[in-house]
Parts: sequence; structure tokens; C-alpha cells
Amino acid sequence: MLTWTSWPGPWNWPNAAGAFAAPNPRVGAVLVRDGRLVAEGWHKVYGGPHAEVECLRDAEAKGVDPAGCTMYVSLEPCNHFGKTPPCTRAILEAGVRRVVIGCLDPNPDVLGGGADFLRQHGLDVEVGVLERECRDANADFTVWKTCDRPFVTLKLAMTLDGRIATRSGDARWVSGEASRRQVYAMRACVQAVLIGGETFRADNPALTHRQVEGPLAANPQPLAVVLTRQLPAADAPCTVLREPARTAHFLTDAAGEASAAAAALVARGVRVWGLPEVDGVLDIGRGLTRLREEGHVYSLLCEGGGGIGRLASGLRPHGRAGGLLRAQAPGRRPGRSGLFRDDRSAHEGRGQAAVFGRDVPWRGPYDRGAARQRDGGWCPEA
Repeated sequence: MLTWTSWPGPWNWPNAAGAFAAPNPRVGAVLVRDGRLVAEGWHKVYGGPHAEVECLRDAEAKGVDPAGCTMYVSLEPCNHFGKTPPCTRAILEAGVRRVVIGCLDPNPDVLGGGADFLRQHGLDVEVGVLERECRDANADFTVWKTCDRPFVTLKLAMTLDGRIATRSGDARWVSGEASRRQVYAMRACVQAVLIGGETFRADNPALTHRQVEGPLAANPQPLAVVLTRQLPAADAPCTVLREPARTAHFLTDAAGEASAAAAALVARGVRVWGLPEVDGVLDIGRGLTRLREEGHVYSLLCEGGGGIGRLASGLRPHGRAGGLLRAQAPGRRPGRSGLFRDDRSAHEGRGQAAVFGRDVPWRGPYDRGAARQRDGGWCPEA
């Protein structure tokens, strides 16, 4: 049996309202009168009506007059024209007199503008109700707006003693089937999945979301991104190279980018990007920046097997990993040293546990030091 807790953050993408809203934030709004919820709405898809407008439309469909109601909204209403008109005008025209805002918009270009507009037009505006929860729900959006990289979630499957592979390096099926299904659903909510070279060569993964029915089935497959110095041959029987409509990306070193193997892969439509090195280690931060700028990758799921420790160590500096999803299998197995020798290190920060079949996952911020409050916004460390 698979159950999710109601954790609203980006680590609960498959069940979170707004999973399809990227690169917009996930936002919900409700109208309340005399202590009763009378209408609700949320931002369902990028380019579609925002949560406030959806809520007002729901009120109209139910015959509810918004005048005299209080609107509760998780994120500051927009006050600018984009793909849709400003939500502040819609709220004002509907006659709503009081608005309770979870948190201000982290976008530095519009921060505070919506709340100020509503106050200037006579509305009673309160900001900061469940603020931390509302910020956490859009931690990924904050990264998109304040950094030059995607929001990265690090996925780990491990045993009770912190092991992620056997002594032979086999990292498959540490977790149960229910956990794997949830990871497939998460893949449907990101634009790219990143693995290391060891996992690529040992497992030949597809890195697809495998959603054939339900609301996530229509989502495009994520980009397959491999970090490795050893490029495959262009005719290698690699699953990620078999789908012409899906562009694979290889992040390698300068020599690899200039090699004949790279040229053959590029001729097949694969992208090969050379990364600079820092102390002999590929600078994955440069790769993330390029994925954001050229690949339009806003959210990335980092997976891996025996090489996940090296990927994790490359992501941890400077807060490059924003979220951690860890599936904890109930048993122990002889194998490589545990990634988390002190279990508390994995639980630092905020998060929640759930049950995926026989596994007990934990999800939440990867590192409390990866983000801090500054100037009224949630700013990842540079």
C-alpha cells in the first residue's frame, strides 16, 4: 500500500497541486466566510488562470458573492501583466475586502508589489500566515527566480544501516516496488534526471517516468543527463540513446568534449558538454547552469547507485541540492560503506516521513545551510 503524507513542498510533486505549473509557482487560494470555506482554486497549468482567478470562478459557479469574504492565498498575488492579467485587479473587482497571504513573492522583480497594491486600494492585507510552509512549498520556484540553476532533488534508496549498494556494486532493488513507482511519478514532474557514469554503465537505465495513465501521463519524458568522463560509442546499446525524440545529455571533461566519441554522439543528436574541473573534479555547478539556460530545466532529479556518493558530494557545496528524498528499506545488507554514517545528518532541516509499501522514505530540504532568509525572500546560499 502506498501512502503519502500531506507535505506540501516540492518533494511531494506528484501529489502537489501545481505540479504542472513550472516555471510558475504552485499556488492555492480559498475564500472563507463566517469561518466556512466557500470556494477554492489553484494554479493548474503554466499559462492558465492563477489560483486567485480559479478561486473566484469557483465562487461564481457556486453562486457565492466574494464581497465580504476573506481570501487566503499561499503566495502574494501578482500585480503585473504576463500570460494572464494581474490577479490583484481580479481580487479588487470581485469586492474581496481582506486578503491573507502566506508569503511574499520571492521574485525580486515583483516582491511586495501585489500586497502594496491591495493595501493602497483599501484592502486589509495580512502577510506571513504559515509563512515557512508556504515558502517550502515553492522552494524550487525560489531557486529558479534567484539562481542560475535548476532546483535539484537528490534521491537515495538505502538500507537501515545507510548502505546503497552491495559489495559488488549492485544498487538495484534496494527499495520496494511502491517506492519505485513514486520515483517514476517524480520523474514526470521534472525536466531532467541526472545519474553518474557508474550507474549508466552498470544499469543501462531508461530514466523515463513510465506513466501510462492518470494526470502525469501527458507530461514529456525528462531529459536523460549523465555525468561521466567515459563517453559511450554512438552505436552502443544504451537505452537513453534509442529514443530519437528525447535528447540525451552527457556532461564530461574538456578532453571528452573534443573526442571522436563526442563527435559521433553529437551527429546522432546527443548533446555533449565539457565541464571545467576544480581540484580534479568536474564542476557540476557549470553543468546545472547550462541545463537551466539552454535546456530550460527548472527541476532536476538526481539518481544513482554506487556512485551516488560522489554525485552527492559534488551537489552539496553551495547548496546545489535543495531537496532530499530517501527511501529507507527495512533490512540491512552487507555492502559498501553507508553514505550517512550518522543518521541525523540526513534528517537535518525540515521534512516528513511516509510509507511506500515496505519502505519508509524521508523527504525535505537536503541541507539547512542551503537556504537562508534574506531581504524578505528565501535565498539559497551562493
